[in-house]
Amino acid sequence: MVRLRVWAPACFVFLSALSVVGQSWTPLNNKATFGAGTALLLTDGTVMVQNTDAGEWWKLTPDSFGSYVNGTWAQQATLPSGYGPLYYASAVLPDGRLIVEGGEYNFGSQIETNMGAIYDPAANAWTAITPPSGWSNIGDAPSVVLPNGTFMLANPFTTQTVLFNASTFAWTSVGSGKADSFSEEGMTLLPNGDVMVVDTENGTHAERYNINLKRWGSAGSTIVPLPYNGGLGIVPELGPAILRPDGTVFVAGATGNTSVYYPSASRAGTGFWVPGPVFPTGLAADAPGALLPDGNVLCDSSPFFGAPSTFFEFDGFNLNSVPGPPNAASDDSYFGRMLVLPTGQILFTDGSGDVEIYTAAGSYNPAWAPVIASVSTSITRGATYGITGLRFNGMSQGAAYGDDAQMATNYPLVRITNNSTGHVFYAKTHGHSTMAVATGNRFVSTNFDVPGGMETGASTLVVVANGIPSGGVAVTVN
Repeated sequence: MVRLRVWAPACFVFLSALSVVGQSWTPLNNKATFGAGTALLLTDGTVMVQNTDAGEWWKLTPDSFGSYVNGTWAQQATLPSGYGPLYYASAVLPDGRLIVEGGEYNFGSQIETNMGAIYDPAANAWTAITPPSGWSNIGDAPSVVLPNGTFMLANPFTTQTVLFNASTFAWTSVGSGKADSFSEEGMTLLPNGDVMVVDTENGTHAERYNINLKRWGSAGSTIVPLPYNGGLGIVPELGPAILRPDGTVFVAGATGNTSVYYPSASRAGTGFWVPGPVFPTGLAADAPGALLPDGNVLCDSSPFFGAPSTFFEFDGFNLNSVPGPPNAASDDSYFGRMLVLPTGQILFTDGSGDVEIYTAAGSYNPAWAPVIASVSTSITRGATYGITGLRFNGMSQGAAYGDDAQMATNYPLVRITNNSTGHVFYAKTHGHSTMAVATGNRFVSTNFDVPGGMETGASTLVVVANGIPSGGVAVTVN
């Protein structure tokens, strides 16, 4: 967990010299006045962004036409006194609150803090969370929100996992059988609700948490070594693991190797792995990755703890070179953070004031889109409504880094566009029936609050999951 600098490389599959055309990077028109770090998408369509290694948070609000490029910044409440983490666990909960736990660094000092806090957007206030019993350190811990909406946190120094009760703030120990500690590991939610990790201190072994048995077991061998071990005075590092719409998990190794996990095709109940291509010589992965709407994975890579950063899209067969943002020439890849926006674009931060938006060239498969089955067609400002349908949580968690930052967006957003003005409004969602991924033809639901100040009249309502919208439903806003 010790780094030579503060802020890491990633990506995968068959290496190709091909370059994909049509992608673009666009800076925000309103540049951040702070060092933009980890970003999380709230359920009202706004984005919370931390001032790197500080307690400050800023909110990015899209403009009236839904553009994040033209969005505006507003400073929000500061974390509890003494808490300014870097490399930590984080998630957006089903009720719309944001949770932050631990930190490898705190205000620039590497102390593996056990502090934590939860943010209520309605009150614009943070509340401190007491750490799990006996956890004197949390540091850069992996975490995941389970299908039932419970936040799971892992201890990077032990084999312990705990569950957080968001109502009582109580922690409960869960899960036995983990083969190694969670140091530098990331958690990937699988379509059946299990959680997969690649071991960093156990050769090529991977593990998965059985959601029904509540214990850890083998997920087979990655075949090729993925975690970087030894050298530079650091513990093992590892790149992101991204679930793709075809049900496979692409894992980028910090060794330069990659491997693909097939979780549903069971061999002794573990699934199996197929090695992918190797990064170009000199590149490795301890950085973010993000699932694009077309199913490709956007990846960042660089020399280990060095510049420049190089970007690729993995298309399931090839690792295709794509342009990098303006700071790529001077960025180590671990500076980077990615977030999937409701527009299908990727918000990229690197600890500077230059926040960039990546627009991919491909389009999504309609079979991956949410489908609205039931919603009121007459809605009133300030009121709350239920909505039911298919695939409201998307095909994946969206973006991932691993232990250093978690920015999953596998929850539904409701977007309402006024037919006359074209103005876009996001209705805060909460109380999702599930936080699973790739829910297929199973009906799911959520609730949404119609903004009190939105325009009235004929409008079009869609559900968005990981940047992919449903078909529109005609509604009247009263």
